[in-house]
Amino acid sequence: MRRTDREITDIKEIYKIMKKCEVCDIAFFDKDFPYIIPLNFGVTLKNGLFEIYLHGSGKGKKIDLLNKNNHVGFAARCLENLILNDKTACKSTMEYESVCGNGIIKILPENEKAYGLTILMNQYLNSKNDFNFDDKILKSVTVMKIEVAQIYGKKSSLY
Repeated sequence: MRRTDREITDIKEIYKIMKKCEVCDIAFFDKDFPYIIPLNFGVTLKNGLFEIYLHGSGKGKKIDLLNKNNHVGFAARCLENLILNDKTACKSTMEYESVCGNGIIKILPENEKAYGLTILMNQYLNSKNDFNFDDKILKSVTVMKIEVAQIYGKKSSLY
């Protein structure tokens, strides 16, 4: 990372940033160009290892690409705030927190779907609740997990 003064290496701080983010962009391999899709997500940190949970339809381009190559990249960002310099636009800047990385994405088996969806729900409720899910809904949704291989944090803040 070029701007090491903005680099975040503390795994707990990276996790806190991920917990604040609402969307995670996932990049799949697709021939000559990446296929990037923004998704709702949930994140866990266990024994220093990150897991990112996602959900969606069991059909479509992301599933087709996942089945061809399950290596993905991801990016999540939050706390975006423009700091405008009234005199010189080039001296304006942006406050932000971001996390990027890569890993292996897998489709969860039926017996793990409820756990993955619970992680997703708790991401947005900022809680540690348990949820009940309708069996019909569980059968119709695809839940995926990224086992994170590498993760990087970056932050720019004037405060």
